[in-house]
Amino acid sequence: MKHNITIAIDGYSSSGKSTMARELAKKIGYVYIDSGAMYRAVTLAALRNGLISADGKIDTHGLIALLPEISITFSTPDPVSGSSHTLLNGENVESEIRGMEVSEHVSAVSAIPEVRRRLTAMQQALGDSKGIVMDGRDIGTTVFPEAEMKVFVDASPEVRAKRRYAELKAKGDDISYAEVEANIRKRDETDINRKESPLRKAPDAHILNNDTLSRTEQMEWLTGLFHQITSGMQ
Repeated sequence: MKHNITIAIDGYSSSGKSTMARELAKKIGYVYIDSGAMYRAVTLAALRNGLISADGKIDTHGLIALLPEISITFSTPDPVSGSSHTLLNGENVESEIRGMEVSEHVSAVSAIPEVRRRLTAMQQALGDSKGIVMDGRDIGTTVFPEAEMKVFVDASPEVRAKRRYAELKAKGDDISYAEVEANIRKRDETDINRKESPLRKAPDAHILNNDTLSRTEQMEWLTGLFHQITSGMQ
């Protein structure tokens, strides 16, 4: 008898966890849920509604009042790539939420307790039936503390900045490497030190440092761990 489990993949920004989580889900036939995209969608909604000023200050009360009007869903995954699009109130915003403007503010928005509580409840509802791979910052510690497989992805800020810079340049964004690295270090600081569900490794999480690993090597490591865990549940 097949036993579906919950797989929680946490880690620093731009550590590649979303890519590996998506690929793992496709490989093992699970549903992939990008929790980071949900926080990015809320950040985009805040920007569109003028709730984040030019100097980065957030109208917290205004954003909390806006939350009931925000719906976040995902399109049906592509059968080949396994990718899906993030829908904000039915609109495909996948490209817009990956830009630097959203990246500059998403950690601050994510630190707002009411935002985290609302999205945590949404994420837990999405994972009720198990058979999911979800990545984020607090999946193994807050969203699914009882997840059968927990992974914490680590990589140096420099390596992560190089990867992110290459992605943005490939999309045609006009940005410097220095800006990207500064953004990553700033997000690390905010994620680690926020009061509500800070970024940290769950005590029972397996650490995956991918500074030098290829995507193939990462997938071999992840699938090996998955089969090791599930083989004992037969």
